[in-house]
Amino acid sequence: LLQNLSQTPVLRELLKEAKMPDTTVKIESPELSMEPQLIKLDPPGPLTLAMHQFLTEMQETKKGVVTPKELFAQVCKKAIRFKGYQQQDSQELLRYLLDGMRAEE
Repeated sequence: LLQNLSQTPVLRELLKEAKMPDTTVKIESPELSMEPQLIKLDPPGPLTLAMHQFLTEMQETKKGVVTPKELFAQVCKKAIRFKGYQQQDSQELLRYLLDGMRAEE
């Protein structure tokens, strides 16, 4: 799951932009009738920062092994059910991860 997210260029770029202060993102609609919208982003929360750090490490590491320790800790703060290293559904983890980052907006 996290390997797939690390290979999502749009996500990586958006997280990189979100880290910068006073970031404004331009969202364009595929419909020609709608004007592009400019949205000012709030500073990122701890889950979003942990996700950015993890994706950056995934892209830049030369050693081949990256542990999502901080990201996992932040997910567990938002969704206690993931604490304890029990087997969990990856789709459920993705939902909590993305919902948690959206809630930090």
